[in-house]
Amino acid sequence: MQTIKEILSAQIRAAFAAAFPDADLSALSLDATPAGDESFGDYQCNGAMAAAKVLRRPPRAVAEAAVAHLPQDGLVAKAEIAGPGFINLTLADAALARHLETIQADPLLGVPQPGAGKKLIIDYSSPNVAKPMHVAHIRSTVIGDALKRIHRALGYEVLGDNHLGDWGTQFGILIMGYRNFLDAAALETAPVDELQRVYVLSHQKCEEDPAWKDQARAELVKLQAGDPENRALWQKFIDLSMIEFNRIYGRLGVSFELVRGESFYNDALPGVVEKLQSLGLVRESEGALVAFLEDEKLPPCIVRKSDGGYNYATTDVATVFSRENEFHPDGIVYVTDERQQLHFRQFFALAKKAGAKTPLRHIWFGLMRLPEGLLSTRKGTAIKLDLLLDEAEKRALEIVKQASPDMPADQQQAVARAVGIGAVKYADLSQNPQSAVTFTWEKALAMDGNSAPYLQYAYARIASVIDKHAERFPECDWRREPIVLDALQSRRLAVRLARFGDAVLDAADQEKPSLLADALYDLSQAYSSFYQNVPFLKADPGIRESRVRLCDLVAQVLRRGLALLGIDTPDRI
Repeated sequence: MQTIKEILSAQIRAAFAAAFPDADLSALSLDATPAGDESFGDYQCNGAMAAAKVLRRPPRAVAEAAVAHLPQDGLVAKAEIAGPGFINLTLADAALARHLETIQADPLLGVPQPGAGKKLIIDYSSPNVAKPMHVAHIRSTVIGDALKRIHRALGYEVLGDNHLGDWGTQFGILIMGYRNFLDAAALETAPVDELQRVYVLSHQKCEEDPAWKDQARAELVKLQAGDPENRALWQKFIDLSMIEFNRIYGRLGVSFELVRGESFYNDALPGVVEKLQSLGLVRESEGALVAFLEDEKLPPCIVRKSDGGYNYATTDVATVFSRENEFHPDGIVYVTDERQQLHFRQFFALAKKAGAKTPLRHIWFGLMRLPEGLLSTRKGTAIKLDLLLDEAEKRALEIVKQASPDMPADQQQAVARAVGIGAVKYADLSQNPQSAVTFTWEKALAMDGNSAPYLQYAYARIASVIDKHAERFPECDWRREPIVLDALQSRRLAVRLARFGDAVLDAADQEKPSLLADALYDLSQAYSSFYQNVPFLKADPGIRESRVRLCDLVAQVLRRGLALLGIDTPDRI
Protein backbone atom coordinates (compact mmCIF):
# COMPACT_ATOMS: atom_id res chain seq x y z
CA MET A 1 0.00 0.00 0.00
CA GLN A 2 0.99 3.61 -0.52
CA THR A 3 1.90 5.85 2.37
CA ILE A 4 0.12 9.17 2.83
CA LYS A 5 3.34 10.92 1.85
CA GLU A 6 3.47 8.97 -1.41
CA ILE A 7 -0.21 9.71 -2.14
CA LEU A 8 0.22 13.43 -1.43
CA SER A 9 3.42 13.62 -3.48
CA ALA A 10 1.70 12.04 -6.48
CA GLN A 11 -1.23 14.44 -6.11
CA ILE A 12 1.08 17.45 -5.90
CA ARG A 13 3.05 16.42 -8.98
CA ALA A 14 -0.20 15.87 -10.88
CA ALA A 15 -1.48 19.28 -9.73
CA PHE A 16 1.63 21.06 -10.99
CA ALA A 17 1.41 19.20 -14.29
CA ALA A 18 -2.26 20.18 -14.67
CA ALA A 19 -1.59 23.80 -13.74
CA PHE A 20 1.38 24.13 -16.10
CA PRO A 21 0.86 21.57 -18.89
CA ASP A 22 3.42 23.12 -21.23
CA ALA A 23 6.27 23.24 -18.71
CA ASP A 24 8.78 20.47 -18.04
CA LEU A 25 8.99 20.25 -14.26
CA SER A 26 10.11 16.61 -14.14
CA ALA A 27 13.56 17.47 -12.75
CA LEU A 28 12.13 19.32 -9.74
CA SER A 29 11.40 17.92 -6.30
CA LEU A 30 7.67 18.37 -5.87
CA ASP A 31 7.23 15.86 -3.05
CA ALA A 32 5.34 16.29 0.18
CA THR A 33 7.44 16.23 3.34
CA PRO A 34 6.36 16.08 6.98
CA ALA A 35 5.87 19.56 8.36
CA GLY A 36 8.56 20.58 10.81
CA ASP A 37 6.05 22.70 12.76
CA GLU A 38 2.59 21.20 13.25
CA SER A 39 1.08 24.70 13.42
CA PHE A 40 1.67 24.86 9.64
CA GLY A 41 -0.12 21.57 8.97
CA ASP A 42 0.82 17.92 8.62
CA TYR A 43 2.78 18.04 5.36
CA GLN A 44 4.30 20.70 3.19
CA CYS A 45 5.75 21.18 -0.29
CA ASN A 46 8.42 23.75 -1.12
CA GLY A 47 8.53 22.99 -4.82
CA ALA A 48 6.76 26.16 -5.93
CA MET A 49 9.94 28.20 -5.41
CA ALA A 50 11.96 25.97 -7.73
CA ALA A 51 9.11 25.79 -10.22
CA ALA A 52 8.83 29.59 -10.21
CA LYS A 53 12.39 29.86 -11.55
CA VAL A 54 11.55 27.56 -14.45
CA LEU A 55 8.20 29.23 -15.12
CA ARG A 56 9.48 32.77 -14.47
CA ARG A 57 6.47 33.56 -12.36
CA PRO A 58 6.05 34.66 -8.72
CA PRO A 59 6.31 31.64 -6.37
CA ARG A 60 3.02 32.39 -4.58
CA ALA A 61 1.20 32.56 -7.89
CA VAL A 62 2.71 29.23 -8.89
CA ALA A 63 1.71 27.67 -5.56
CA GLU A 64 -1.84 29.01 -5.83
CA ALA A 65 -2.22 27.61 -9.33
CA ALA A 66 -1.01 24.18 -8.20
CA VAL A 67 -3.25 24.11 -5.12
CA ALA A 68 -6.25 24.90 -7.29
CA HIS A 69 -5.67 21.60 -9.10
CA LEU A 70 -5.37 19.39 -6.00
CA PRO A 71 -8.07 16.69 -5.97
CA GLN A 72 -11.07 17.10 -3.71
CA ASP A 73 -11.06 13.50 -2.52
CA GLY A 74 -11.38 14.07 1.20
CA LEU A 75 -7.72 13.40 2.03
CA VAL A 76 -6.73 17.03 2.55
CA ALA A 77 -8.91 19.20 4.76
CA LYS A 78 -6.94 22.38 4.23
CA ALA A 79 -4.29 23.55 1.74
CA GLU A 80 -2.72 26.93 2.47
CA ILE A 81 -0.04 29.09 0.91
CA ALA A 82 2.47 30.54 3.35
CA GLY A 83 5.45 32.85 3.05
CA PRO A 84 7.02 33.09 -0.41
CA GLY A 85 5.15 30.02 -1.71
CA PHE A 86 5.15 27.16 0.79
CA ILE A 87 2.21 24.80 0.35
CA ASN A 88 0.98 23.59 3.75
CA LEU A 89 -1.37 20.61 3.86
CA THR A 90 -3.57 19.49 6.74
CA LEU A 91 -5.09 16.04 6.53
CA ALA A 92 -8.79 15.44 7.12
CA ASP A 93 -9.34 13.68 10.44
CA ALA A 94 -11.71 11.11 8.93
CA ALA A 95 -9.26 10.25 6.13
CA LEU A 96 -6.39 9.97 8.61
CA ALA A 97 -8.43 7.68 10.86
CA ARG A 98 -9.42 5.40 7.95
CA HIS A 99 -5.77 5.24 6.86
CA LEU A 100 -4.78 4.06 10.35
CA GLU A 101 -7.45 1.37 10.22
CA THR A 102 -6.02 0.18 6.91
CA ILE A 103 -2.51 0.11 8.39
CA GLN A 104 -3.73 -1.84 11.41
CA ALA A 105 -5.31 -4.48 9.13
CA ASP A 106 -2.14 -4.73 7.02
CA PRO A 107 0.40 -7.38 8.13
CA LEU A 108 3.12 -5.02 6.84
CA LEU A 109 1.76 -2.07 8.88
CA GLY A 110 1.67 0.14 5.81
CA VAL A 111 5.31 -0.34 4.87
CA PRO A 112 5.63 -0.05 1.05
CA GLN A 113 7.35 -2.77 -1.03
CA PRO A 114 9.67 -1.03 -3.52
CA GLY A 115 12.18 -3.86 -3.17
CA ALA A 116 9.91 -6.64 -4.42
CA GLY A 117 11.81 -8.73 -6.96
CA LYS A 118 15.16 -7.12 -6.13
CA LYS A 119 18.17 -8.70 -4.41
CA LEU A 120 20.80 -7.05 -2.24
CA ILE A 121 23.99 -8.33 -0.64
CA ILE A 122 25.04 -6.51 2.53
CA ASP A 123 28.63 -7.12 3.67
CA TYR A 124 29.02 -6.39 7.38
CA SER A 125 30.74 -7.30 10.66
CA SER A 126 33.75 -9.11 9.08
CA PRO A 127 35.96 -9.81 12.11
CA ASN A 128 39.45 -11.22 11.79
CA VAL A 129 39.97 -14.88 12.59
CA ALA A 130 41.92 -15.65 15.79
CA LYS A 131 41.17 -12.24 17.29
CA PRO A 132 38.48 -11.52 19.90
CA MET A 133 35.60 -9.29 18.88
CA HIS A 134 35.99 -5.88 20.53
CA VAL A 135 33.69 -2.93 21.00
CA ALA A 136 35.02 -1.54 17.73
CA HIS A 137 33.20 -4.38 15.90
CA ILE A 138 29.77 -3.43 17.18
CA ARG A 139 28.97 -0.66 14.71
CA SER A 140 29.45 -2.63 11.51
CA THR A 141 27.59 -5.58 13.03
CA VAL A 142 24.48 -3.81 14.28
CA ILE A 143 24.25 -1.22 11.47
CA GLY A 144 24.61 -3.92 8.84
CA ASP A 145 22.07 -6.15 10.56
CA ALA A 146 19.57 -3.27 10.89
CA LEU A 147 19.95 -2.34 7.22
CA LYS A 148 19.34 -5.97 6.27
CA ARG A 149 16.14 -6.08 8.36
CA ILE A 150 14.94 -2.70 7.05
CA HIS A 151 15.47 -3.63 3.41
CA ARG A 152 13.71 -6.96 3.92
CA ALA A 153 10.75 -5.09 5.38
CA LEU A 154 10.60 -3.17 2.09
CA GLY A 155 10.38 -6.37 0.07
CA TYR A 156 14.03 -6.89 -0.90
CA GLU A 157 15.65 -10.29 -0.85
CA VAL A 158 18.76 -9.62 1.24
CA LEU A 159 21.81 -11.80 1.79
CA GLY A 160 23.93 -10.83 4.77
CA ASP A 161 27.57 -11.75 4.10
CA ASN A 162 30.15 -12.02 6.89
CA HIS A 163 33.37 -11.54 4.91
CA LEU A 164 35.90 -12.90 7.42
CA GLY A 165 39.52 -11.88 7.60
CA ASP A 166 40.87 -15.43 7.34
CA TRP A 167 43.91 -15.06 5.10
CA GLY A 168 47.14 -13.13 4.95
CA THR A 169 50.54 -12.58 6.49
CA GLN A 170 49.29 -12.86 10.06
CA PHE A 171 48.70 -16.60 9.73
CA GLY A 172 52.39 -17.38 9.27
CA ILE A 173 53.06 -15.41 12.46
CA LEU A 174 50.18 -17.17 14.25
CA ILE A 175 51.40 -20.64 13.23
CA MET A 176 54.82 -19.88 14.70
CA GLY A 177 53.22 -18.58 17.89
CA TYR A 178 50.93 -21.60 18.17
CA ARG A 179 53.83 -24.04 17.91
CA ASN A 180 56.08 -22.24 20.34
CA PHE A 181 53.96 -20.45 22.94
CA LEU A 182 50.66 -22.33 23.18
CA ASP A 183 49.04 -22.95 26.57
CA ALA A 184 46.86 -25.99 25.82
CA ALA A 185 44.70 -25.49 28.92
CA ALA A 186 44.05 -21.85 28.02
CA LEU A 187 43.12 -22.93 24.50
CA GLU A 188 40.43 -25.17 25.96
CA THR A 189 38.86 -22.50 28.18
CA ALA A 190 39.28 -19.36 26.06
CA PRO A 191 40.51 -20.37 22.60
CA VAL A 192 40.35 -17.03 20.78
CA ASP A 193 41.97 -15.16 23.66
CA GLU A 194 44.78 -17.72 23.66
CA LEU A 195 45.24 -17.44 19.89
CA GLN A 196 45.44 -13.68 20.25
CA ARG A 197 48.01 -14.05 23.05
CA VAL A 198 50.32 -16.35 21.08
CA TYR A 199 49.99 -14.13 18.01
CA VAL A 200 51.10 -11.07 19.99
CA LEU A 201 54.11 -12.95 21.36
CA SER A 202 55.05 -14.22 17.92
CA HIS A 203 54.64 -10.77 16.39
CA GLN A 204 56.98 -9.36 19.02
CA LYS A 205 59.54 -12.03 18.13
CA CYS A 206 59.24 -11.03 14.48
CA GLU A 207 60.13 -7.47 15.43
CA GLU A 208 63.11 -8.61 17.49
CA ASP A 209 64.45 -11.61 15.55
CA PRO A 210 64.89 -11.55 11.74
CA ALA A 211 65.25 -15.34 11.70
CA TRP A 212 61.88 -15.74 13.41
CA LYS A 213 60.33 -13.38 10.87
CA ASP A 214 61.82 -15.36 8.01
CA GLN A 215 60.45 -18.59 9.46
CA ALA A 216 57.01 -17.04 9.84
CA ARG A 217 57.13 -16.08 6.14
CA ALA A 218 58.17 -19.62 5.29
CA GLU A 219 55.20 -21.02 7.22
CA LEU A 220 52.91 -18.65 5.32
CA VAL A 221 54.31 -19.84 2.00
CA LYS A 222 53.71 -23.45 3.05
CA LEU A 223 50.15 -22.57 4.02
CA GLN A 224 49.52 -20.86 0.70
CA ALA A 225 51.00 -23.85 -1.14
CA GLY A 226 48.57 -26.21 0.58
CA ASP A 227 50.84 -27.84 3.17
CA PRO A 228 48.53 -30.31 4.99
CA GLU A 229 49.80 -29.58 8.50
CA ASN A 230 49.59 -25.79 8.15
CA ARG A 231 46.22 -26.04 6.40
CA ALA A 232 44.90 -28.13 9.29
CA LEU A 233 46.11 -25.55 11.82
CA TRP A 234 44.61 -22.72 9.77
CA GLN A 235 41.26 -24.51 9.63
CA LYS A 236 41.43 -25.08 13.38
CA PHE A 237 41.93 -21.34 13.92
CA ILE A 238 38.85 -20.64 11.82
CA ASP A 239 36.70 -23.26 13.54
CA LEU A 240 37.62 -22.06 17.03
CA SER A 241 37.02 -18.45 16.04
CA MET A 242 33.63 -19.17 14.50
CA ILE A 243 32.43 -20.87 17.68
CA GLU A 244 33.27 -17.69 19.59
CA PHE A 245 31.90 -15.34 16.93
CA ASN A 246 28.62 -17.23 16.68
CA ARG A 247 28.18 -17.14 20.44
CA ILE A 248 28.47 -13.34 20.40
CA TYR A 249 26.23 -13.03 17.35
CA GLY A 250 23.68 -15.13 19.22
CA ARG A 251 23.75 -12.68 22.12
CA LEU A 252 23.23 -9.81 19.68
CA GLY A 253 20.50 -11.59 17.70
CA VAL A 254 22.55 -11.22 14.52
CA SER A 255 22.73 -13.79 11.74
CA PHE A 256 24.16 -14.18 8.24
CA GLU A 257 23.13 -15.98 5.09
CA LEU A 258 26.75 -16.23 3.89
CA VAL A 259 29.98 -16.62 5.85
CA ARG A 260 32.86 -16.50 3.41
CA GLY A 261 36.33 -15.40 4.23
CA GLU A 262 38.95 -13.85 2.01
CA SER A 263 40.33 -17.35 1.41
CA PHE A 264 37.18 -18.34 -0.47
CA TYR A 265 38.28 -16.15 -3.38
CA ASN A 266 42.00 -17.08 -3.46
CA ASP A 267 41.80 -19.28 -6.53
CA ALA A 268 40.19 -16.46 -8.51
CA LEU A 269 42.92 -13.89 -7.84
CA PRO A 270 45.34 -14.84 -10.66
CA GLY A 271 42.46 -14.67 -13.13
CA VAL A 272 41.44 -11.22 -11.86
CA VAL A 273 44.99 -9.95 -12.32
CA GLU A 274 45.14 -11.44 -15.83
CA LYS A 275 41.88 -9.70 -16.69
CA LEU A 276 43.13 -6.38 -15.38
CA GLN A 277 46.30 -6.82 -17.43
CA SER A 278 44.41 -7.74 -20.60
CA LEU A 279 42.28 -4.62 -20.24
CA GLY A 280 45.34 -2.45 -19.77
CA LEU A 281 44.22 -1.36 -16.32
CA VAL A 282 47.48 -2.17 -14.50
CA ARG A 283 51.16 -1.82 -15.15
CA GLU A 284 54.35 -2.78 -13.39
CA SER A 285 55.92 -0.34 -10.96
CA GLU A 286 58.94 -1.30 -8.82
CA GLY A 287 58.11 -4.96 -9.19
CA ALA A 288 54.44 -4.57 -8.24
CA LEU A 289 51.37 -4.47 -10.46
CA VAL A 290 49.58 -1.17 -9.95
CA ALA A 291 46.31 0.30 -11.17
CA PHE A 292 46.69 4.00 -11.81
CA LEU A 293 43.42 5.83 -11.27
CA GLU A 294 44.28 9.42 -12.17
CA ASP A 295 41.12 9.75 -14.26
CA GLU A 296 39.14 9.04 -11.08
CA LYS A 297 41.29 11.50 -9.12
CA LEU A 298 42.44 8.65 -6.90
CA PRO A 299 45.93 7.52 -5.87
CA PRO A 300 47.42 4.34 -7.38
CA CYS A 301 46.12 0.99 -6.16
CA ILE A 302 48.41 -2.04 -5.82
CA VAL A 303 46.77 -5.26 -7.07
CA ARG A 304 49.79 -7.56 -6.76
CA LYS A 305 52.75 -6.81 -4.51
CA SER A 306 56.37 -7.16 -5.53
CA ASP A 307 56.62 -10.44 -3.57
CA GLY A 308 53.72 -11.92 -5.54
CA GLY A 309 51.11 -11.44 -2.81
CA TYR A 310 47.74 -9.90 -3.57
CA ASN A 311 46.28 -6.76 -2.08
CA TYR A 312 42.85 -6.34 -0.47
CA ALA A 313 41.58 -4.55 -3.57
CA THR A 314 42.30 -7.63 -5.70
CA THR A 315 40.34 -9.86 -3.34
CA ASP A 316 37.47 -7.39 -3.25
CA VAL A 317 37.27 -7.20 -7.05
CA ALA A 318 37.26 -11.01 -7.19
CA THR A 319 34.49 -11.03 -4.59
CA VAL A 320 32.32 -8.71 -6.69
CA PHE A 321 32.63 -10.92 -9.77
CA SER A 322 31.92 -14.04 -7.70
CA ARG A 323 28.80 -12.49 -6.22
CA GLU A 324 27.60 -11.29 -9.61
CA ASN A 325 28.04 -14.73 -11.17
CA GLU A 326 26.42 -16.65 -8.32
CA PHE A 327 23.68 -14.36 -7.01
CA HIS A 328 23.04 -11.70 -9.69
CA PRO A 329 22.35 -8.98 -7.09
CA ASP A 330 20.81 -5.61 -7.84
CA GLY A 331 23.22 -3.97 -5.41
CA ILE A 332 26.08 -4.75 -3.02
CA VAL A 333 26.46 -2.74 0.18
CA TYR A 334 29.57 -2.63 2.38
CA VAL A 335 29.37 -1.47 6.00
CA THR A 336 32.75 -0.47 7.44
CA ASP A 337 34.35 2.31 9.44
CA GLU A 338 35.37 5.66 8.00
CA ARG A 339 39.05 4.76 7.72
CA GLN A 340 38.38 2.54 4.70
CA GLN A 341 36.77 5.19 2.49
CA LEU A 342 39.75 5.52 0.16
CA HIS A 343 40.03 1.75 -0.25
CA PHE A 344 36.41 1.45 -1.33
CA ARG A 345 36.62 4.36 -3.74
CA GLN A 346 39.67 2.72 -5.33
CA PHE A 347 38.30 -0.76 -5.63
CA PHE A 348 34.86 0.44 -6.77
CA ALA A 349 36.55 2.35 -9.59
CA LEU A 350 38.73 -0.63 -10.46
CA ALA A 351 35.83 -3.10 -10.41
CA LYS A 352 33.77 -0.87 -12.70
CA LYS A 353 36.65 -0.51 -15.15
CA ALA A 354 37.06 -4.30 -15.08
CA GLY A 355 33.43 -4.82 -16.11
CA ALA A 356 31.45 -5.12 -12.87
CA LYS A 357 27.82 -4.18 -13.51
CA THR A 358 26.36 -4.22 -10.00
CA PRO A 359 25.93 -0.88 -8.19
CA LEU A 360 28.34 -0.82 -5.24
CA ARG A 361 27.76 1.31 -2.14
CA HIS A 362 29.98 1.94 0.85
CA ILE A 363 28.21 2.87 4.06
CA TRP A 364 30.89 4.19 6.37
CA PHE A 365 30.50 5.06 10.00
CA GLY A 366 32.38 7.01 12.60
CA LEU A 367 34.25 5.26 15.37
CA MET A 368 32.82 4.41 18.77
CA ARG A 369 34.35 6.12 21.72
CA LEU A 370 34.08 5.76 25.45
CA PRO A 371 34.46 8.76 27.71
CA GLU A 372 38.05 7.68 28.28
CA GLY A 373 38.88 8.05 24.59
CA LEU A 374 39.06 6.18 21.34
CA LEU A 375 39.02 2.42 21.58
CA SER A 376 42.21 1.10 20.00
CA THR A 377 43.58 -2.43 19.72
CA ARG A 378 47.00 -1.03 18.84
CA LYS A 379 47.21 0.82 22.11
CA GLY A 380 45.96 -2.14 24.06
CA THR A 381 42.87 -0.30 25.31
CA ALA A 382 40.27 -2.23 23.33
CA ILE A 383 37.37 -3.55 25.34
CA LYS A 384 36.10 -7.00 24.48
CA LEU A 385 32.57 -6.95 23.15
CA ASP A 386 31.59 -9.71 25.54
CA LEU A 387 32.52 -7.54 28.51
CA LEU A 388 30.41 -4.65 27.23
CA LEU A 389 27.40 -6.94 26.79
CA ASP A 390 27.94 -8.50 30.23
CA GLU A 391 28.00 -5.07 31.82
CA ALA A 392 24.88 -4.04 29.89
CA GLU A 393 22.90 -7.02 31.13
CA LYS A 394 24.17 -6.52 34.70
CA ARG A 395 23.10 -2.86 34.78
CA ALA A 396 19.78 -3.63 33.11
CA LEU A 397 19.05 -6.31 35.70
CA GLU A 398 19.25 -3.70 38.46
CA ILE A 399 16.75 -1.54 36.57
CA VAL A 400 14.36 -4.48 36.12
CA LYS A 401 14.63 -5.54 39.77
CA GLN A 402 13.82 -2.02 40.88
CA ALA A 403 10.89 -1.65 38.45
CA SER A 404 9.43 -5.14 38.96
CA PRO A 405 10.65 -6.62 42.25
CA ASP A 406 7.85 -9.22 42.21
CA MET A 407 8.87 -10.62 38.83
CA PRO A 408 10.32 -14.17 38.96
CA ALA A 409 14.12 -14.23 38.86
CA ASP A 410 14.36 -16.10 35.55
CA GLN A 411 11.98 -13.62 33.94
CA GLN A 412 14.00 -10.73 35.36
CA GLN A 413 17.10 -12.18 33.71
CA ALA A 414 15.33 -12.56 30.36
CA VAL A 415 13.98 -9.01 30.47
CA ALA A 416 17.37 -7.65 31.54
CA ARG A 417 18.96 -9.39 28.55
CA ALA A 418 16.50 -7.72 26.16
CA VAL A 419 16.88 -4.33 27.83
CA GLY A 420 20.68 -4.44 28.16
CA ILE A 421 21.45 -5.71 24.67
CA GLY A 422 18.78 -3.38 23.25
CA ALA A 423 20.36 -0.43 25.05
CA VAL A 424 23.78 -1.09 23.51
CA LYS A 425 22.38 -1.53 20.00
CA TYR A 426 20.08 1.49 20.17
CA ALA A 427 22.83 3.73 21.53
CA ASP A 428 24.60 3.04 18.25
CA LEU A 429 21.67 2.89 15.83
CA SER A 430 20.01 6.07 17.09
CA GLN A 431 23.05 8.08 15.99
CA ASN A 432 23.83 9.29 12.50
CA PRO A 433 26.12 6.50 11.24
CA GLN A 434 28.71 8.99 10.05
CA SER A 435 29.00 10.58 13.47
CA ALA A 436 31.42 9.35 16.09
CA VAL A 437 29.53 7.71 18.94
CA THR A 438 30.50 8.43 22.52
CA PHE A 439 28.92 5.65 24.54
CA THR A 440 27.78 6.26 28.12
CA TRP A 441 25.75 4.00 30.36
CA GLU A 442 23.70 6.89 31.66
CA LYS A 443 22.33 7.69 28.21
CA ALA A 444 22.10 4.13 26.93
CA LEU A 445 20.02 2.90 29.88
CA ALA A 446 18.00 6.04 30.54
CA MET A 447 14.29 5.43 31.15
CA ASP A 448 13.29 8.97 30.21
CA GLY A 449 15.25 9.86 27.09
CA ASN A 450 15.99 8.69 23.57
CA SER A 451 16.99 5.16 24.52
CA ALA A 452 15.89 1.59 23.96
CA PRO A 453 14.62 1.20 27.55
CA TYR A 454 12.36 4.25 27.07
CA LEU A 455 10.84 2.75 23.92
CA GLN A 456 10.62 -0.72 25.43
CA TYR A 457 8.86 0.69 28.49
CA ALA A 458 6.36 2.52 26.26
CA TYR A 459 5.55 -0.80 24.60
CA ALA A 460 5.21 -2.59 27.94
CA ARG A 461 2.94 0.17 29.25
CA ILE A 462 0.61 -0.27 26.28
CA ALA A 463 0.46 -4.01 26.89
CA SER A 464 -0.70 -3.21 30.41
CA VAL A 465 -3.45 -0.86 29.15
CA ILE A 466 -4.81 -3.50 26.77
CA ASP A 467 -4.74 -6.16 29.50
CA LYS A 468 -6.66 -3.88 31.88
CA HIS A 469 -9.29 -3.17 29.22
CA ALA A 470 -9.77 -6.91 28.68
CA GLU A 471 -10.19 -7.43 32.43
CA ARG A 472 -12.76 -4.65 32.90
CA PHE A 473 -14.67 -5.12 29.65
CA PRO A 474 -14.33 -8.80 28.75
CA GLU A 475 -17.31 -8.73 26.38
CA CYS A 476 -16.10 -5.73 24.41
CA ASP A 477 -14.16 -6.21 21.16
CA TRP A 478 -12.36 -2.91 20.60
CA ARG A 479 -11.14 -4.14 17.20
CA ARG A 480 -14.63 -3.69 15.78
CA GLU A 481 -14.90 -0.04 16.73
CA PRO A 482 -13.78 2.70 14.30
CA ILE A 483 -10.88 4.99 15.15
CA VAL A 484 -12.08 8.45 16.15
CA LEU A 485 -9.61 11.32 16.47
CA ASP A 486 -11.50 13.23 19.14
CA ALA A 487 -8.60 14.90 20.94
CA LEU A 488 -5.51 16.90 19.99
CA GLN A 489 -3.25 14.20 21.46
CA SER A 490 -5.08 11.50 19.48
CA ARG A 491 -4.52 13.36 16.26
CA ARG A 492 -0.83 14.02 16.96
CA LEU A 493 -0.41 10.32 17.62
CA ALA A 494 -2.27 9.40 14.44
CA VAL A 495 -0.06 11.60 12.25
CA ARG A 496 3.07 9.89 13.57
CA LEU A 497 1.59 6.43 13.17
CA ALA A 498 0.79 7.24 9.55
CA ARG A 499 4.46 8.11 8.94
CA PHE A 500 5.86 4.72 9.97
CA GLY A 501 6.09 3.35 6.43
CA ASP A 502 7.88 6.50 5.29
CA ALA A 503 10.35 6.23 8.17
CA VAL A 504 11.29 2.68 7.12
CA LEU A 505 11.61 3.81 3.50
CA ASP A 506 13.73 6.84 4.42
CA ALA A 507 16.01 4.73 6.63
CA ALA A 508 16.72 2.46 3.64
CA ASP A 509 16.98 5.20 1.02
CA GLN A 510 19.40 7.25 3.11
CA GLU A 511 21.02 4.15 4.64
CA LYS A 512 20.53 5.53 8.13
CA PRO A 513 18.76 3.32 10.71
CA SER A 514 18.84 6.43 12.91
CA LEU A 515 15.93 7.87 10.88
CA LEU A 516 13.75 4.95 11.96
CA ALA A 517 14.96 5.32 15.56
CA ASP A 518 14.05 9.03 15.45
CA ALA A 519 10.55 8.21 14.22
CA LEU A 520 10.03 5.62 16.96
CA TYR A 521 11.21 8.05 19.62
CA ASP A 522 8.93 10.77 18.25
CA LEU A 523 6.04 8.29 18.31
CA SER A 524 6.82 7.29 21.91
CA GLN A 525 6.84 10.91 23.00
CA ALA A 526 3.48 11.50 21.32
CA TYR A 527 2.14 8.40 23.03
CA SER A 528 3.39 9.61 26.40
CA SER A 529 1.43 12.85 25.95
CA PHE A 530 -1.59 10.84 24.80
CA TYR A 531 -1.33 8.50 27.80
CA GLN A 532 -1.00 11.33 30.33
CA ASN A 533 -3.73 13.60 28.98
CA VAL A 534 -6.41 11.37 27.47
CA PRO A 535 -8.47 8.98 29.66
CA PHE A 536 -8.75 5.42 28.42
CA LEU A 537 -10.79 3.13 30.61
CA LYS A 538 -13.00 5.94 31.94
CA ALA A 539 -13.93 7.25 28.50
CA ASP A 540 -17.38 6.76 26.98
CA PRO A 541 -18.09 3.55 25.08
CA GLY A 542 -16.92 3.84 21.48
CA ILE A 543 -14.36 6.52 22.34
CA ARG A 544 -12.82 4.16 24.88
CA GLU A 545 -12.41 1.39 22.32
CA SER A 546 -11.08 3.82 19.72
CA ARG A 547 -8.35 4.91 22.13
CA VAL A 548 -7.45 1.34 23.01
CA ARG A 549 -7.27 0.61 19.30
CA LEU A 550 -4.84 3.50 18.87
CA CYS A 551 -2.77 2.11 21.73
CA ASP A 552 -2.64 -1.27 20.06
CA LEU A 553 -1.43 0.25 16.79
CA VAL A 554 1.29 2.17 18.63
CA ALA A 555 2.37 -1.10 20.25
CA GLN A 556 2.47 -2.87 16.88
CA VAL A 557 4.53 -0.11 15.31
CA LEU A 558 6.95 0.07 18.24
CA ARG A 559 7.39 -3.69 18.26
CA ARG A 560 7.88 -3.88 14.50
CA GLY A 561 10.11 -0.81 14.35
CA LEU A 562 12.37 -1.99 17.17
CA ALA A 563 12.52 -5.46 15.59
CA LEU A 564 13.84 -3.82 12.40
CA LEU A 565 16.63 -2.40 14.57
CA GLY A 566 17.23 -5.87 16.03
CA ILE A 567 15.80 -4.96 19.46
CA ASP A 568 13.36 -7.11 21.45
CA THR A 569 10.26 -5.75 23.21
CA PRO A 570 9.41 -7.44 26.54
CA ASP A 571 5.74 -7.27 27.57
CA ARG A 572 6.83 -6.18 31.01
CA ILE A 573 9.74 -4.25 32.48
